[in-house]
Amino acid sequence: MTDLDLKETAVPAPGSTRRTRASSGRSATLVVGCVLTGLIVLLAVVSYFWLPYSTDDTSGGRLDGPGASHLLGTDKLGRDLFTQLMTGARIAMQAGLGSVLIAALLGVTLGVLAAFAQGWLDDTLSAFLDILIAFPTLLLAMLIVAARSATLSSAILAIGLAQSAVVARLVRILVKRVLSQDYITASRTSGTSWPRIVAGHVLPNIWPTLVVNLALQFGLAVLAEAGLSYLGLGAPPPNASWGRMLQEAQATFTTAPAGALAPGILLVLLVVGVNLVADGLRDTLDPATRRRRA
Repeated sequence: MTDLDLKETAVPAPGSTRRTRASSGRSATLVVGCVLTGLIVLLAVVSYFWLPYSTDDTSGGRLDGPGASHLLGTDKLGRDLFTQLMTGARIAMQAGLGSVLIAALLGVTLGVLAAFAQGWLDDTLSAFLDILIAFPTLLLAMLIVAARSATLSSAILAIGLAQSAVVARLVRILVKRVLSQDYITASRTSGTSWPRIVAGHVLPNIWPTLVVNLALQFGLAVLAEAGLSYLGLGAPPPNASWGRMLQEAQATFTTAPAGALAPGILLVLLVVGVNLVADGLRDTLDPATRRRRA
């Protein structure tokens, strides 16, 4: 047997096989997450251009079952359930994206400032972030609703403010870790200004971990908005938030379970999908994680 034959018949190393399987598993996680999330995003996007019925249309029979005219049936007021689910998907996406945007803007700013702070200022900012993290989102929402009104924007503002403290604490830890590196000292020695260091070195090094955390915060924001709407602190009628749908359907669950099951299933699918996307992004963007799992 020649050397060429030996190369052709060589068995792959066990380590390389495990790495290939792990890579396939990570890819599958990301794909499944994108598919689940994409379905909800598709519902939300389509709802901007087309709805089967108006959100305040009560022409359907009360608690009708699924049929040709109403795909999933109607609620206790005669409104089409599929229309409400599509509107709820739009509200969920608005709540998630709006809250994450607020959390990212405030969190990154506060986190970078806290990382550069020294002495008593560092202790003060750290204590302030700990207080914000410990402050209940629901109580913060009640305070904002009392100052404004029970609207979707109030819920987004409350959730975004609550999540900004979590993002800020993570950013503070990540930035301090980057600032301790030798290349930062070299940059400062060469005369590079702090704004250029933040833009050129700090933010590019923390964004993979930050993106993963923001993806997780998106799922938490969707759950928080559903909880606030369930308590009447979210988008008012005729906006059909999934949380409000769950609250309105609990009295008729035994006779018309679709009104509670449908929004509950979509809520779970969206949160699971976003979490799978976050897990897939963690493996894709973080080299350290890839090395540990290889």
